[in-house]
Amino acid sequence: MYRLRVRFKRGERVKYISHLDLIRLWQRALHRAALPLAYSEGYSPHPRISLAAPLSIGVTSEAELMDVHLSRMVSPHYFQTALSSQLPPDIEITQVILITAPQPSLQAQIRFAEYRVTVASELAEDEVRENIDQLIARDKIPWQHYRDTGPRNYDLRPLISEIDLDEYQPDECTLSMRLRCDSSGSGRPEQVALALGFQKHPHAIHRTRLILNNAA
Repeated sequence: MYRLRVRFKRGERVKYISHLDLIRLWQRALHRAALPLAYSEGYSPHPRISLAAPLSIGVTSEAELMDVHLSRMVSPHYFQTALSSQLPPDIEITQVILITAPQPSLQAQIRFAEYRVTVASELAEDEVRENIDQLIARDKIPWQHYRDTGPRNYDLRPLISEIDLDEYQPDECTLSMRLRCDSSGSGRPEQVALALGFQKHPHAIHRTRLILNNAA
């Protein structure tokens, strides 16, 4: 069995499809490309593909990762060419590499995700910078997040690694964030923005990088 790692972009026109629909999209494209997929065992075999970390609806990305298992080897170049022709606009493969050494699952290797976040603001630039410094300096940030099953209380601080102010305009800020993304929890950029004092949901959230535990 062979394992290829695919890096791809997810643009504006597909940012509202769910994680499950994205998996189905990839499965259909792989079938149409007639690639030699490896399948799971059991009563309902399915192609052995896995995405690194689910992307929230409404978020774009240039750094998504997916592993595809094949029953026989094809070159990364052939794989990318054959599969790219079956993809919709705004899903773009940027790299395909062969994973040769035994490794844990892709999901088990993810440690951090980096984002570029654009949000409306009425704060002065020095206030934004002060809010960032104060948030980073805190030991705990008690947080409550509502789900379909009810409220969930947790500490937001361990999920935040870095925050920077990249661009400032009188009515808008662009922030860069490095947030935890592993089995212990995943930081959400919109929650971090709210904790910084930005009351409106971000105009745009763009994932720029996924960091694995073996990354430099």
